[in-house]
Amino acid sequence: MRAGELRMKTLTGCGDAASLRSAINELCAEYGKVAYIDVLTMAEAERRWALCLLRLESAAQEQALMRALNVQRFGEDLVMIVDLARQPAAGAP
Repeated sequence: MRAGELRMKTLTGCGDAASLRSAINELCAEYGKVAYIDVLTMAEAERRWALCLLRLESAAQEQALMRALNVQRFGEDLVMIVDLARQPAAGAP
């Protein structure tokens, strides 16, 4: 597993959009400041994931992030798809 993939895996421990936003800001900090972020969460059966759209302050910062973490572009935004931590079933101890 490449270093970028390992760093992206750290996002999978997030259980909600707020913690994921914070983790993405931290992950992206070495490439530049996140200027925009939108996190859309989805769930299906027992799987939960998030579609994260973001922009950094400059195109050069975005290119560095794309190379290092294998992030793709979706229109004007960078896109990350993150598997989220499972939430315990209602009533589970």
